[in-house]
Amino acid sequence: MADKRDYYKVLDVSRDASSDDIRGAYRKLAKQYHPDVNTESGAGERFKEINEAYAVLSDEERRAAYDRFGHAGLEGMQFDFDFGFGDIFEQFFGFGMGGRSTRRAPRRGQNLRYDLTLNFEEAVFGVEKEIEFSRQETCSSCQGSRAEPGTTPIRCSTCNGSGEVRQVRQTILGSMVNVGTCPSCGGLGETIQTPCKTCNGRGLVREHIQRVIQVPAGVDDGTQIRIASEGEPGLNGGPSGDLFVVIHVKAHRYFRRRGNDILLDLGINIAQATLGAQVGIPTLDGEDTITIPPGTQPGKVLRLKGKGVPRLRRNGRGDQLVIVSVDIPRSLTAEQRSLLEQLAETLGTEVHPHERGFLDTLKDFLGGLVD
Repeated sequence: MADKRDYYKVLDVSRDASSDDIRGAYRKLAKQYHPDVNTESGAGERFKEINEAYAVLSDEERRAAYDRFGHAGLEGMQFDFDFGFGDIFEQFFGFGMGGRSTRRAPRRGQNLRYDLTLNFEEAVFGVEKEIEFSRQETCSSCQGSRAEPGTTPIRCSTCNGSGEVRQVRQTILGSMVNVGTCPSCGGLGETIQTPCKTCNGRGLVREHIQRVIQVPAGVDDGTQIRIASEGEPGLNGGPSGDLFVVIHVKAHRYFRRRGNDILLDLGINIAQATLGAQVGIPTLDGEDTITIPPGTQPGKVLRLKGKGVPRLRRNGRGDQLVIVSVDIPRSLTAEQRSLLEQLAETLGTEVHPHERGFLDTLKDFLGGLVD
């Protein structure tokens, strides 16, 4: 995995390239490096690399997994690199180079997406969830043959079971064999005299599927969980696609998340900020106590070690960062006003503009989260 090149560099496209840009780059490079055209050393390996890159970047789910996790996000995925030279010539010039019908070749099933919404605590600590989604399943009546039980498909008389029809065409390159999909059987090589009534001759029926999945601790909004082989079934004996569960996390009443750290905004009064205090605060593990040092200034960050989010598929947890603000009362009782006026007389009226120092610059750079 470590020696694989970046797929975007393989196709020479930017990371925000459109589907059309990726398709155009692939076609250009595939024509240039196909071993039947390019006899230079290494052309075959380059062609395989181009096909692999295109198989990932042309598929929305694979591309999303690659963009988020790199090559590691594709572990366990199966790829169908069915990009033959005949396909390329047929796309560009309207004729093929012979060979087996791609309609009859084994093809991997499509991936599916399921959006799962979790509350904040479920995302942090993990949870077991039952999900329900729909997908195509092999028809139980005809077992995927598409024919009504008791009947069988018959060989197509138009293509004699090959799934292809061929014509010789005269082109600027000379006589070329034009290979096309058989119009009678659609490239399947067989026709159905009596279609299955259950699936209307499709061989597949849509069913609701229920699965129980384990959401690991530490997932975040946008995390994708791949459930192998739970996507659409493959064609012609090909493997099934995968199911991607996309996580969405509800906002919490108190907490915010920054990576594996939990942020809590805490308002204290001027007496607690000035004199210091022991105050109770919420954490992900329940109520806890934190010490407010005397003379605490607004914006002070207090850290609770190991009270953050468990690291996804790793040991340890982040921290909880308590960001202190000082609540200034909007109204006072007569006694409170009298006491503050007495304090004000002892403090004087002189003000002191603060010079910005290195610590202030560092706070700005780190978003104010500096102990």
